[in-house]
Amino acid sequence: MEVIDNILNGFAVALSWKNVFFVFIGVLAGTVIGMLPGLGPISAIAIMIPLSYGMEPASALILMAGVYYGAIFGGSTSSILLNAPGVSGTVATSFDGYPLAKQGKAGKALAIAAISSFGGGTISVFALMLVAPMMASFATQFGPTEYFALMFLGLSAISSLSEGSTIKALISAVIGLMVASVGRDLLTGTARFTFGSVNLLDGIDFLVIALGLFALAEVTNLVLTRNKVNTGNESEVGSLRITKQEAKEISGPIARHSVLGFIIGVLPGAGATISSFLSYIAEKRISKNPESFGKGNIKGLAAPEASNNAATSGAFVPLLTLGIPGSGTTAVLLGALLVAGVTPGPLLMQDEPNVFWGVIASMYLGNIFLLILNLPLIPLIAKILYIPKRLLISLVIVFCLIGVYGISFNTFDLYLLLGFGILGYVMRLLSFPAAPLILAFILGGMMETSFRQALIISKGDYLTFIQSPISAVLIAVSVLSLLLPLLKSKMKKS
Repeated sequence: MEVIDNILNGFAVALSWKNVFFVFIGVLAGTVIGMLPGLGPISAIAIMIPLSYGMEPASALILMAGVYYGAIFGGSTSSILLNAPGVSGTVATSFDGYPLAKQGKAGKALAIAAISSFGGGTISVFALMLVAPMMASFATQFGPTEYFALMFLGLSAISSLSEGSTIKALISAVIGLMVASVGRDLLTGTARFTFGSVNLLDGIDFLVIALGLFALAEVTNLVLTRNKVNTGNESEVGSLRITKQEAKEISGPIARHSVLGFIIGVLPGAGATISSFLSYIAEKRISKNPESFGKGNIKGLAAPEASNNAATSGAFVPLLTLGIPGSGTTAVLLGALLVAGVTPGPLLMQDEPNVFWGVIASMYLGNIFLLILNLPLIPLIAKILYIPKRLLISLVIVFCLIGVYGISFNTFDLYLLLGFGILGYVMRLLSFPAAPLILAFILGGMMETSFRQALIISKGDYLTFIQSPISAVLIAVSVLSLLLPLLKSKMKKS
């Protein structure tokens, strides 16, 4: 009864005209910013902090939470239409979203992304209401050993991201791990693979690699094939209508990966990027038609979209209940909360019930606003495909340059962007998949840090990785994941 009373109290806070307005402004601003490559939720929330001065704490957090999940929602648009992920959590969306757009089904792809995001966001908010305190306790069970096992599980699935050749996927992954090792060693402070350049001391930003490998490589391909006869489908928006069969097909992935995304989002440091990759890989693994992934499979679009939005809600569990920010974005949110005079932690539910339950209830409202805003606007947004190819190429290049320069104000990053653009195009020519490189880059740094921390804590005892029950289970699943394709192959031959 107490939980129901708290939820009703939260809706009373969220449904006040003032907070409804802040939810609307937050998701609108987040959606627009998420569509622009380079301007992710961190920048958007940082901009909003001065605007929140003088606001009631609940209203301030409701506004910024709306910006956060609105940006993740909006990031799918540029991934689907331009193959230029607006935020890192939507890279996996482009794997099947962009092929659908090229087949003249951009409208359907955007509709599926909107519905999947709504499903993931709604299911995760429901879970957030019911199990937030319990999940916070679960998250505290994860130390360096468990994090290493989780990252190892992610890397073990790299063969699922191959587009034919597993060897090529593994080579891409090795390149990703090599890139992840560039920069200052976080534990010892030693510079690694910087070649004496101070520009590489902080490593290479994810956005530089993602925009180079996907957006610039695509632009290069468009420029070099400009004289190729167009099939006529690539500039079509197509129908938004989703058939009953398609709705049935995506309902399973939405339900499954909303839960998975929420659980991964609860873990500090995991977040929407890792959850979307793991969901895509998991959906491909269980599919009866895995070869269609990467070619416009609607399940491959629904799974990461549901997962990344669910992870954004999950990230609020450690932030609100433990005061631990799980990502750069939630770290900025933590700062905004402190500025508003609210201290997140175990006593937040007791001391500030209006803030805790009001924010959670506002997420329901925010997800409805996002669906209402995005579905009717899809025909308008998709008109971007009608822009002449020469102008579109110029716009993508400009957005990439502004986005990358905006994160560091360093021209060196622009040269890196060009380098990764060339690498992406060469990989495309030689049929090397880019997805394993990105996944290895994301997981590599975290996996190395967790591995070394676990060994330091255990005084060099490697058995520590199987002594923890959570770690042992994750490593066992990883080994099964590695062996399963080999066993399947042998069974087919026999």
